Amino acid sequence: MTTLSRREVLLTPVALAATSAISAAAGNNKMTLAMHQNTSAGAGYRKSLEGWARAGIKEVEITNVLLDEFLKTEDLASARRVIDDLGLTLVHAATGVTEIWEPNPNRAAAVDNLKKRCEMFAKMGLNRVYSPTTCSKKVAEDDYKAGVDNMHEAGEIARQFNQSLRIEFLRSSTFISTLPTLLKMTRAAAHPNIAPMLDCYHFWSGLNKLEDLDAIRPGEIAHVHFQDVPDIPREMLDLWSRIIPGDGISPLTRILGKLAEKGYAGPLSVELFLPKFQQGDPYEVAREIRQKSEAVMRQARVM
Repeated sequence: MTTLSRREVLLTPVALAATSAISAAAGNNKMTLAMHQNTSAGAGYRKSLEGWARAGIKEVEITNVLLDEFLKTEDLASARRVIDDLGLTLVHAATGVTEIWEPNPNRAAAVDNLKKRCEMFAKMGLNRVYSPTTCSKKVAEDDYKAGVDNMHEAGEIARQFNQSLRIEFLRSSTFISTLPTLLKMTRAAAHPNIAPMLDCYHFWSGLNKLEDLDAIRPGEIAHVHFQDVPDIPREMLDLWSRIIPGDGISPLTRILGKLAEKGYAGPLSVELFLPKFQQGDPYEVAREIRQKSEAVMRQARVM
């Protein structure tokens, strides 16, 4: 028989209450597993989706790159038919539009490109897309004021096509590379068609703290990209460092628990870039990802 110390006896109710609160929050906000087409980029539009469907994947996030390649010989109706025939659910899409958020000389062209992408995905019956904060130029403080206006304008464009436009902060961006900055700017833009999203790699490998998740308002995060990072110095992490959830050292269960507490109940879209994933058999890649990712989700009690 195990004897508890006085301290353990006193702390046990607190620990149980905390666990119960987290479980209750997660229990009310179940998440679903999805696959991002960047993960199987080498297989192309159709074959990536076919392989994933065989592996039991139900939700997918497509990219403008693979869709454009498919459209060289097919049309948008055919692209949608592939998804429907496989019994998949299209939950999100990458517009591929950059230079839309920060002031820059190429922004007018980016605006035109955003209109084109919003219209394209709307014709496929999708109303949830995203654009990253890719930026390498040196920025000034006034650029952030202009950036808020740019977000509002982009929201107006998205509204024309009934799109919810999500913004992904990138750890390498010189403009918006952290969750706190993105939250501050999207709130200032205050547009119903603009929303922040969270990429677990960019969050955990960048200049963010776990405590930053506390600042999220209920229902504020609109989409999540799901991946892990290896046990190497953060300075060595790059685009290709992302690994399957559960294979690395990211505190994913804590991140998912906090997102559940904040009301997130959407897809966890696995996005990887290593050649062994992108050039691998989509079925085998998706099968391994599903097994490991769902284990993390069950541990976090969000599945």
